[in-house]
Amino acid sequence: MVKLNKIYTRTGDDGTTGLVDGSRVAKHDARMEAIGAVDEANSALGLAVCAVVMDHHAALHRIQNDLFDLGADLATPGEDFTPSPMVLRMVAAQTDWLERAMDGLNEKLPPLTSFILPGGDEGAARVHVARAAARRAERAMVALSAETPINPQALAYINRLSDFLFVLARAINAHGEGDVLWVPGASRGDAGVSQD
Repeated sequence: MVKLNKIYTRTGDDGTTGLVDGSRVAKHDARMEAIGAVDEANSALGLAVCAVVMDHHAALHRIQNDLFDLGADLATPGEDFTPSPMVLRMVAAQTDWLERAMDGLNEKLPPLTSFILPGGDEGAARVHVARAAARRAERAMVALSAETPINPQALAYINRLSDFLFVLARAINAHGEGDVLWVPGASRGDAGVSQD
């Protein structure tokens, strides 16, 4: 159980922050960049919840909770990624749930005939923002993994999350009928230049 009596500690005033193991790193460290990117994705999901129908709230709240787990995993240095009562690690079951949920949504959607633009329904647009944030978090996590070992299940989860959010945005957009399709070169005009 987490109990926070006081929000500020002043310990970060020197530009460092504490990790789960008690060590301190610079706030610009690659690990903190990854944790911050995951937090941004989680915040974007919180905003998306405000605009999507109740049918999707439980899934998005579950994912938000998982993203807190992911942040805790990233904040725990080391090479042993076995979860325990004292060490929170991402596990395959969390990614498996995303895949099952995505498959359930996707089977009700028409096949894609073009790339789609992020937009449509307001809820879908917000989910696309969260998807882009999840992709940024994945890039930050991959960059971190080039420097130090991180949990492979954490990488699998963040990769699958952006896929899930893409499918969810399509589902929100009237089961794919409201997708905004990309029309390659549509604004180039006959001469291949803008017709402003």
